[in-house]
Amino acid sequence: MPVIKSAIKKLRKDRAREVRNDEFRKELRDALRAVKKNTQDVKVLQTAYSVVDKATKRNLLHPNKAARMKSQIAKTIKPVASTKSKKTVSA
Repeated sequence: MPVIKSAIKKLRKDRAREVRNDEFRKELRDALRAVKKNTQDVKVLQTAYSVVDKATKRNLLHPNKAARMKSQIAKTIKPVASTKSKKTVSA
C-alpha cells in the first residue's frame, strides 16, 4: 500500500477509473453481442458503432482495433444486404 499522501489519492482515483472502465467494457461487449444476434437491425448497428467510437475516445481501444471492429460489424451486415439486392434484381 502507498504511504505518500498523493499516492494514496492516486490509488483511490485509479480504482474508481477501473470500475468505470469495466462498466464501459461490459457495455461494449453487450453491443457487439447484440449486433451478432440482430444482423438486420440498423439501430443496433448504429449503437455498436457509437460505443466503439466512445471506447476509442476514452483510450480503452486502440484506433486501429476500433476500425477493425467496425469493419467486422459491417461485414456481418453486408451479406444480408447483398442477398436482398440479388433477389430484387433476379425477380
